[in-house]
Amino acid sequence: MALTRVQVQHIAELAKLKLNDDEIDRMTSQLSAILDYAARLQELDTEQIPPTASVVPLQNVMRADRVVPSLPRDQVLANAPDKSEDGEFFRVKAILKE
Repeated sequence: MALTRVQVQHIAELAKLKLNDDEIDRMTSQLSAILDYAARLQELDTEQIPPTASVVPLQNVMRADRVVPSLPRDQVLANAPDKSEDGEFFRVKAILKE
């Protein structure tokens, strides 16, 4: 499928690309070749090939969830820049605007 210069200029505009005349000429032939190749791929019989989401077998690489004791509150708040008077909570500056 051969693209025209006007079509390539339109594609470049949609992609927010500024192409000069040489680049438009080059892209016209390159994009046309890509579309020709895609058309050739459409001709292949893929009825016997099962659909796949990935060609590489994937496994979950995350660790298993385990219940473990959390850090003591004193240790967690030890590096806090500011904490409540009773030492129970982090204190942060309000960032809300009215």
